[in-house]
Amino acid sequence: MNVNAENNCIVIFGASGDLTHRKLIPALYNLYKIGRLTEHFSVLGVARTELSDEQFRQKMRDALLETEKTDGDTLEKFCSHLYYQAINTAEASDYAKLTPRLDELHDKYQSCGNTLYYMSTPPSLYGVIPECMAAHGLNTEEFGWKRIIVEKPFGYDIKTAKALDVQIHRFFEEHQIYRIDHYLGKETVQNLLVLRFSNGLFEPLWNRNFIDYVEITGAEQIGVEERGGYYDGSGAVRDMFQNHLLQVLAMVAMEPPAIINADSMRDEVAKVLHCLHPLSAEDVKNNLVLGQYSGALIDGKKIKGYTEEKGVPADSDTETYMALRCEIDNWRWAGVPFYVRTGKRLPVRVTEVVIHFKTTPHPVFSQKAPENKLIIRIQPDEGISMRFGLKKPGAGFEAKEVSMDFRYADLATLSLLSAYERLLLDAMKGDATLFARTDAVHACWKFVQPILDYKAERGRVYEYEAGSWGPVEADKMIAKTGRVWRKPSGLMKKKI
Repeated sequence: MNVNAENNCIVIFGASGDLTHRKLIPALYNLYKIGRLTEHFSVLGVARTELSDEQFRQKMRDALLETEKTDGDTLEKFCSHLYYQAINTAEASDYAKLTPRLDELHDKYQSCGNTLYYMSTPPSLYGVIPECMAAHGLNTEEFGWKRIIVEKPFGYDIKTAKALDVQIHRFFEEHQIYRIDHYLGKETVQNLLVLRFSNGLFEPLWNRNFIDYVEITGAEQIGVEERGGYYDGSGAVRDMFQNHLLQVLAMVAMEPPAIINADSMRDEVAKVLHCLHPLSAEDVKNNLVLGQYSGALIDGKKIKGYTEEKGVPADSDTETYMALRCEIDNWRWAGVPFYVRTGKRLPVRVTEVVIHFKTTPHPVFSQKAPENKLIIRIQPDEGISMRFGLKKPGAGFEAKEVSMDFRYADLATLSLLSAYERLLLDAMKGDATLFARTDAVHACWKFVQPILDYKAERGRVYEYEAGSWGPVEADKMIAKTGRVWRKPSGLMKKKI
């Protein structure tokens, strides 16, 4: 497969917003800088704000100078590919302005009508923009391909997710729709598949016979910052668990694909999500913990509680933490618990998967056998660590836990693509492997719906102090079966 993007025009709806200058334009600039974009590309920013091409370029230039390592000549060449068109994105008639601009850019850059649309807008416009584009034939593939990237959230619950899919599918076919989850663009998530399926060492052990339990953590050190208004209508379940962490769980648990292509890979992801054991009322009562952070003094600094944050109602019961025990009903994983947790204002920022292997049936060399663990660090300081027992130096045969570590940072000559760089490049190449498919999105929402129903009934939300690892009830939940949560440090080099 070609490693570079095809000639195309990238249209960013919501181009005056935060995501464009923080993530999208830097990702495109870095792809251009390393030669993954040819000279035959253009970017057309679209938003309500009135800007000229040059004003848009200057805003993006300033953003790149602030956040990226730029080369003066490369920066100017890249910015010369940027254009802007002001329209009312909710008004279909205004989209007539896009047709001559796109015709001009396709002609100038020889991009043959190939167009990638990126919806960097509020979710309320996800169904509106495709309809407005279709009114002017901007969705048809008569001349070149047309693809549309949809940012999360893909709906608010199972009902709205299905309704959104119906709206978008009226104007775009499934092969044209790319639902982006930046977690799946992270190098270590992809390396998880290579680790499993290319090594005879791991795959035979990757099942209920050898694995005791699986732990998935998505911890954030920050609070809601300036997103209080948005977050309060979302919460940890919708913001992190329903999309990011369930997709990571599926990658851990999926069967080997028949071949490495988008359809086969996404078939196996969907199968796992459909096999998640449905959450009963009893499961939600006994195996779910929701929490909300309270204020604390950390390193002499007063940290606000969630209900003190800007945009958050003083009586809000929105969860900023969740922990869940779930199971997968299939031959490989029957009986193996998956413990998943995510939260804000935890001690460190870290996302990782821990495979806890079963201990030896009889610890010959010590009273307690060392734990065998495989730790897959997704962020930060991406890497993999294996823990096992060796003889403690000195007399006797006492076993001690040791580790073998691999860190991507040690590959000094290797430049890794960021998640947005990887996913934008894949979309321009037409590779949908790392994008969520309709059936997988629906399966996630279906699984999560009992938790949303519990929230709607104002289910119990426990308090936890900012800077802690969450409510003590989460520790009690996992301790019921004699297990414990891992408390990782932030960086691998500090021994993860």
